[in-house]
Amino acid sequence: MNYLVIYTDGGSRGNPGPAGAGAAIYRNDVEVATVSQFLGEQTNNWAEYEALILGLDAAKPFLEGQNMEVEVRMDSELIVRQMNGEYKVRDPDLKLQHARVRDILSDNFFNIEFKHVRREDNERADELANIAMDEGV
Repeated sequence: MNYLVIYTDGGSRGNPGPAGAGAAIYRNDVEVATVSQFLGEQTNNWAEYEALILGLDAAKPFLEGQNMEVEVRMDSELIVRQMNGEYKVRDPDLKLQHARVRDILSDNFFNIEFKHVRREDNERADELANIAMDEGV
């Protein structure tokens, strides 16, 4: 079976501060797409959600018409737990971000799993987020 792994990371320098998001998409262990975007002044958690949204959007071309297993790997334990329904989303801005993700997922018929990984296992997405922050400052 085909599988897609999406690594995402968002961050801000200051909280809030200049923020960036990055995602790397792998299909059967081969990097097939990346995204890196400066987000302006945002909080770290908002940037983490935006990285997830950007990653899911960038993965869409690889998912259409495919029977695909999708795993999202993030170093934000908060976002992973919120996406898995273990934590409630209380912050009003994050509720909007969470709803955007749910909206993206509602249009798809693939199996998706959200998994927390350690920072050192999320280096590519972190690199892309930092590139975005560097370019935006």
